[in-house]
Amino acid sequence: MSAKLNLSGWDPDGLKVLVRVDFNVPLDGDRNITDQTRITAALPTIEYLCGKGARVILMSHLGRPKGRIDPAFSLRPVADRLAELVNVPVKFALDTVGPDAAKMAAGLAPGEILLLENLRFNPGETANDDSFAGALAALGETYVNDAFGTAHRAHASTVGVPRILGGGRAGFLMEKELAHLGGLLNAPERPFVAILGGAKVAGKVDVILNLLDRVDYLLLGGGMIFTFYHGLGLNIGTSLLDEDSLEVVRTVNERAKASRAELILPEDCVVAREFSDSAESRTVLVTDIPDGWMGLDIGPRSVERFKQVITGARSIFWNGPMGVFELPSFAAGTREVGAAVASATADGAVSVVGGGDSVAAVNKMGLAGGITHISTGGGASLEFMAGRELPGVEALSEG
Repeated sequence: MSAKLNLSGWDPDGLKVLVRVDFNVPLDGDRNITDQTRITAALPTIEYLCGKGARVILMSHLGRPKGRIDPAFSLRPVADRLAELVNVPVKFALDTVGPDAAKMAAGLAPGEILLLENLRFNPGETANDDSFAGALAALGETYVNDAFGTAHRAHASTVGVPRILGGGRAGFLMEKELAHLGGLLNAPERPFVAILGGAKVAGKVDVILNLLDRVDYLLLGGGMIFTFYHGLGLNIGTSLLDEDSLEVVRTVNERAKASRAELILPEDCVVAREFSDSAESRTVLVTDIPDGWMGLDIGPRSVERFKQVITGARSIFWNGPMGVFELPSFAAGTREVGAAVASATADGAVSVVGGGDSVAAVNKMGLAGGITHISTGGGASLEFMAGRELPGVEALSEG
């Protein structure tokens, strides 16, 4: 992937800059923001543009309102929180491309911020509709994308707008994401270790196949491992089984034999009679999972093997927990692996945690400060590591 035009040395003084950000933050039942990470991650770009005298128009989606106006998915709470985090006025448009947005964008003063209402209130966003993209583009004069988390979507705000405006620039967060993930794929210091977990094989197939030819060690954990064991003819009790991926598992096992990577599956696991923190549990070899029991975490022998590999790593990519970390009784595997990644990082390794549940895990366990880079894009980081082109990145101007 070629380098993209960025903000360095650019003076947007007086320009109306359309900025795609990812403010898809979690809200509780009272519509209070429970994690503002995605807002704070965009602050360097927003503050830089404001400081240069740009008229900043922010665009984002929130949740899945399915192309219709739904107050439960309004970005109003985000506008209020953003106003608390920056030292310039933050205005909020009640629509995206309607009269309110147009009037407010036209009247924006240098250094001020306007946040548009949820892009996905309009069906034209996810459909990459030309007229919707054109109406968005008409609000500004130039374009910046700082939303890596949506870069794998060919939507109006990620592809349509930059096409109309003749390209665009990568914001600081986008630039950082591409640098860290691109560095792992293109020029990793070795040994390069990838750790993949999570529930299902299906969402990680292309990543596994791509990384087998790039990494030195590929460690697999999480619920997906039981599909591998089933494919090897082992009894997995009532453990999670992704039946649609059984053929893929066989393909992965065959590819692994001829790849540069050593594919390592857990030797033991923690099993329980039911999906509950208080359930009776025991540690067994993966060859000895009893009928009626389900695997919910990797076992201590596997943890030690994984830690041994991670300790010697110089480059690490981690996506997906090792077990059901939300339940304290089955969080040890994820916690120990996370601590090993942080320890290797302290010893000089470059570590990237690839979004989704992995980020929730390192935050919950207080390990975020020990990771080189925590990606803001779960799906985008996986598609990037699978070797796919991301439409939102490809739409930006060449550097």
